[in-house]
Amino acid sequence: MRFLPGDEGTTTAEYAIGTVAAASFAVALYLLLTGDTISKSLSELVQRALTLAG
Repeated sequence: MRFLPGDEGTTTAEYAIGTVAAASFAVALYLLLTGDTISKSLSELVQRALTLAG
């Protein structure tokens, strides 16, 4: 693979940015799903589904 002058580290930088973005998304999703509102809504949904199935 041929790089332009000064582009030797671009692939590494792209992987680093992708890793940081994925980690940030994971943290945001974790905080969203462990919040009281979402947790309560999911619990109610599961209870309703179990009630209807039984």
